[in-house]
Amino acid sequence: MTLKDLNINKSWTLFLDRDGVINKKLDNDYVKHWMDFEFIDGVLDAMKILNGKFGHIVVVTNQQGIGKGLYRTEDLELIHKNMLYEIDYLGGRIDKVYFSPFLNSVNHPTRKPGTGMGLEAKKDFPAIDFTKSVIIGDSITDMQFGRALGMKTVFISEEGKKMKQSILIFRH
Repeated sequence: MTLKDLNINKSWTLFLDRDGVINKKLDNDYVKHWMDFEFIDGVLDAMKILNGKFGHIVVVTNQQGIGKGLYRTEDLELIHKNMLYEIDYLGGRIDKVYFSPFLNSVNHPTRKPGTGMGLEAKKDFPAIDFTKSVIIGDSITDMQFGRALGMKTVFISEEGKKMKQSILIFRH
């Protein structure tokens, strides 16, 4: 079975990881400021296509750099505000961004692979049906998060090909 076989429509929800899926990851560092944020090639075009396919689109992202004191929640919120503006301006959409600021060692339920961010999204958007949801991520914890909630999972592993190739499966 492929995602094309799922007959995705506006009753479906798309969950996206951020770093490595929407924006380029930094080697041994964190995106701490908007000037550090760089969209992966093809992502802005992909977001426009996804806007027409999914009823809800949300981002779920672990941000332990906050827990490490490397940047502040306010810095992250500004990054997300600018990211959302760029995506919206070019015809895409993200309904909400959820983040977990906790260190991996804390094992907080909102930190992926914990399901807390997914449950928060369901609370904010009660129409979300996890069995009619897809997560696109680039880590095992993204896949574990999706599977724990009963989602379909799409693992992407090579930067530059990520969203472009993932999006091709949603075109009809």
